Amino acid sequence: MMNIRSFLLPKAEVAYITTTATMRDALELLDTCHYSAIPLIDHEGKYVGTLSEGDLLWKMKNTPGISFDNMHQVPIMEIKKRIRNEYVSVDAQLDDMLALAADQNFVPVVDDEILFIGIIRRKDIIEYYTRSITD
Repeated sequence: MMNIRSFLLPKAEVAYITTTATMRDALELLDTCHYSAIPLIDHEGKYVGTLSEGDLLWKMKNTPGISFDNMHQVPIMEIKKRIRNEYVSVDAQLDDMLALAADQNFVPVVDDEILFIGIIRRKDIIEYYTRSITD
């Protein structure tokens, strides 16, 4: 029987950003990793949300005088998060994760303490089920 761990991309292989980062840090990380959204982790390693390119764009649009040169002065936590990526416990049922993956590019995975342990990418789920169907 498949479980959530079978799809897990571990934290060590995932680009994420911490709550102490700046807007410029986020922009540079998104550019480097080619993600359109990244998990946001606090100083204890807990998942606190997802930051998207759109969040950065809206912040730029709504903040007079902001530019690439002064983005390092904008704390990441001042940026409104428009995507509410629901997370799933690593021990949850596969159906719970699949329901979330239908609406999210990735599903953050946490342990019992809400510590971030990785993500499940919708792409990987689709590839797995496509292989199952064609085999």
